[in-house]
Amino acid sequence: MEKLAIDGGTPVRTKPFPEWPIFGELEERLILEVVRSGKWGGTGRIKLPELEEKFAAAHDAKHAVSVVNGTLAITVALQAAGVQPGDEVIMPPYTFIATASSALMFGAIPVFVDVEPDTLLIDPEKVEAAITPKTKAIVAVHIAGSPANMTRLKEIAAKHKLRIIEDSAQAAGAKWDGVGVGAQGDLGTFSFQSSKNINAGEGGMILTNDKELADRAWSLANVGRIREGGWYQHEAIGWNLRMTEFQAAILLGQLTRLEEQAALRERNAALLTELLGGIEGVRTLRRDPRVTRHAQHLYMFRIEPELADRVDKADVIRKLNAEGIPVSSGYVSLNQNRAVISETKKWLGEERVYSCPISERACDKEILWLHQNVLLADEADMHDIARAVRKVFAALK
Repeated sequence: MEKLAIDGGTPVRTKPFPEWPIFGELEERLILEVVRSGKWGGTGRIKLPELEEKFAAAHDAKHAVSVVNGTLAITVALQAAGVQPGDEVIMPPYTFIATASSALMFGAIPVFVDVEPDTLLIDPEKVEAAITPKTKAIVAVHIAGSPANMTRLKEIAAKHKLRIIEDSAQAAGAKWDGVGVGAQGDLGTFSFQSSKNINAGEGGMILTNDKELADRAWSLANVGRIREGGWYQHEAIGWNLRMTEFQAAILLGQLTRLEEQAALRERNAALLTELLGGIEGVRTLRRDPRVTRHAQHLYMFRIEPELADRVDKADVIRKLNAEGIPVSSGYVSLNQNRAVISETKKWLGEERVYSCPISERACDKEILWLHQNVLLADEADMHDIARAVRKVFAALK
């Protein structure tokens, strides 16, 4: 058995993985064009309309509304869909806190439904049991860039007359059954935060095929104005959530890289799944055949349950990091997140307890992450990852 690097052995690799973000002369030229235009904010709208049109087209959507970030994109989408304070919104707990805080910001109540054990996506078969007379929407989170089961979720939403919001923060470019995410539900939201596959440091986008919903979202993000109205014609209460021309310029450049980078991530993810599949103690996640394209924002794999009960996940991460593999741990399950619990209690006057054992176990014991930049490396680097995982897991027996 090879001596682990953490114990003084030779690490599998010292070569760094690709840095993120990736940019070049195109982004620099587009930014300079904005500087020279003198139209810097969200009202000059020279590059913003082009960005919205191209991003919508890339996801098979008719309408796009750019906003300041992905969190408020969900907030605006929920409100545009008619969700009010006190209404309940069904969502999975295995996601970033913004999925829940976007609702809690205005008093909508997150209701957590556990995830599927082999995908970590919201389990549609558990959704119906969580529906009450107060339920107004389902948030389908496309975690790691893998589309949730939109076919089944849309059936449930139609049956109960609920709205579907797609939290596609990690899923730019992903497709379910041949159609882009964000165009599947009533509204879809995206994040352009620094780690995302398309990024401008910060920023967000709302997509929809419904013009009325698009107009409502636009109004909420533009201080309650209406699109064709006067500058001081405010017909609703809204915020100033406009994206800037600088962000639009960066994103137009980044969009030109989407297809090539997505294809590379898909190839490397498929190879990595094949390589990890033969390692004792490791399980890879299931990919639904209706996932036409996975955005691969994260590559997630798990410590096999029996082994996970005997080892410390944090220790496994330290050992893999010492071998030169930048794995990380992931979330605290949102049904156990103290901030979410206390904020919910503030609105309801009492604590709500949800049992989501699959999400909880994934967070606490089993799931390991590799970030999307790792999948922009070479095939040889995927073999290095697998070799390091095999080395560390052999020592865990």
